[in-house]
Amino acid sequence: MINIVIADDHKLFRSGLVELLKKHHNFAIVGEFEDGEQLLHFTSKNKNIDVILLDINMPNCDGFHVLEELYKKNSQLKPIIISMYDEGNYIAKSVKLGAYGYLLKNADEDEVVKAITKAASNIKYFSPKISEKMINFMATNQVSLKKISNKESEVLSLISKGLTTKQIATKLFLSSRTIETHRANLLRKLEVKNTAALIQKAIEHNLL
Repeated sequence: MINIVIADDHKLFRSGLVELLKKHHNFAIVGEFEDGEQLLHFTSKNKNIDVILLDINMPNCDGFHVLEELYKKNSQLKPIIISMYDEGNYIAKSVKLGAYGYLLKNADEDEVVKAITKAASNIKYFSPKISEKMINFMATNQVSLKKISNKESEVLSLISKGLTTKQIATKLFLSSRTIETHRANLLRKLEVKNTAALIQKAIEHNLL
């Protein structure tokens, strides 16, 4: 028996998924939740869970945050993202955070069942279409987290929050000149010309 938890803020979609999975006698739905906070609380108290079907967009705590928390805890749970988003950056980020699969919400029954069954057997599943989108994204986006130092990452985060050079310098106990150097390095490494483009590219590359 494969014990499954579903986390999605759309009740109608959850209900449809439950009805679909009920047809398979080796599947048991042990929990349904509308946000990530409820899910994480449940998983911390219950050990009889094998697979989580997880939406990305949810209130209070989204799917990425859930993946991060499970990853930090070295959890043995097998999360599968099931989302309306088919962009390569969403897929790549999910994989990096430990997702065992990535399904679109229009996936057919066979694909959903296949992903769950494989995840329960400790095998990751990505359809050819999803794999292609992920590979294309990774091939055309060469910026790596390794290229950005920890301090540059801190500065980038504060820039994205709208802080001025002086405010960032005060917060990080550095000189304004040092902050300007970090900012110039960020612009160079991400190959952009201004702050707006810097933030946009940082988001696209999951640096924020």
